[in-house]
Amino acid sequence: MMFEISNDRFEKLASDALDSLPAELAVHIENLVIVVDDQAKGRSLFGLYEGIPLTRRGTMTYNAVLPDRITLYQQTICRVCHSEDEVKEQIRRTVIHEVAHHFGISDPRLHELGWA
Repeated sequence: MMFEISNDRFEKLASDALDSLPAELAVHIENLVIVVDDQAKGRSLFGLYEGIPLTRRGTMTYNAVLPDRITLYQQTICRVCHSEDEVKEQIRRTVIHEVAHHFGISDPRLHELGWA
C-alpha cells in the first residue's frame, strides 16, 4: 500500500528539504532546479541528479547551459512510506544525496558516509 500525498504537499516538503540544508553549503549551489515526477522509467529510484557537477565546471567550458536537475520520484518515495513524516524524511535524505552529486560526490563516497 502506498502512502498518498498531494503533489502540492510533496513539492512543499521538497522545498523545505532544500531550505533545510546548512547555509554554508546552500550558498554554493549553482544553477540547480528540483522537479517532481511520478517514477523513473524502468528504474526504481527515489531521485536522480542530471547535470554537470560543480567539480567539473570551468569558466571556459561552463556557460549558456540549462540548470542541473534533481528529479524526485513521488510514487516511488510514497510506496515505501507509511506516513507524511516518513515521506518528509525520505525526501530530505534523497535531496541531500542528489545535492551531493551536484557537489561532485560519488555514490561510493556517499555509501561510505551512510547516504547511499
